[in-house]
Amino acid sequence: MNRIDLFRRDLDEKRAIKVIAGIDNFNKDSVKSVVAAAQIGGASAVDICFDREIISMVKEMTTLPIFVSSVNPEELAEAVRMGVDAIEVGNFDALYRKGERITAQRVLDIVNETLRLLGNERTFICVTVPGHLDISEQISLAMKLEEMNIDLIQTEGAATTQASSSGARGLLQTAEVSISNTIELIRNISIPVMTASGITTTTAPLAFASGASAIGVGSCVNKLNSEIAMIAVVKSLVESVKRASVEQTINA
Repeated sequence: MNRIDLFRRDLDEKRAIKVIAGIDNFNKDSVKSVVAAAQIGGASAVDICFDREIISMVKEMTTLPIFVSSVNPEELAEAVRMGVDAIEVGNFDALYRKGERITAQRVLDIVNETLRLLGNERTFICVTVPGHLDISEQISLAMKLEEMNIDLIQTEGAATTQASSSGARGLLQTAEVSISNTIELIRNISIPVMTASGITTTTAPLAFASGASAIGVGSCVNKLNSEIAMIAVVKSLVESVKRASVEQTINA
């Protein structure tokens, strides 16, 4: 069983955890710490930026499936040629920080051009559905992506959400949009959905309870100041998912 097949297994079992270093995180030391934490903590995959040196470094240091995120079709195709396990059109945070709002048509254009560049070379492809789109437009986009045989859809929502409270209530408010988007998409498509954007140890079980096959976690790990703290959070995420799975089995 190769690395992406292990990730598919976790998807099928609805317990996949992808740790995101950041689409615009080109700091090698930071990426190294995030990847090490994902490996040691028991995550299902890591997600990194497109950078040839960083890709080569991560391939040497982990046995986890490696996702590369970009909005550039040429970079995504090059990442496949470099031997990564999956590519992702998504993690649009870098665009949002610049004040940009990606459209559904642009997402489709990126996917179509990436597929054209790949030709007959098939790989695992994940696509993020922009969380700022009206839900009907999100569903339409997801259905078109399913017709294109995309392997995984990722939701988002934190970039459009401002928590008005602190503590647990604030965490729930931040994750609410992404989780609700997950529920709506699952009702309309049959391919797996990954809930990302604002997901933490508090809200991860809610994402899986809502039907997600995976979660993508970024800032709750990659913004920490030490590798030890990162490992602790990843382990906590893994344990929270295990507990939720056991409780669902007992209550079934």
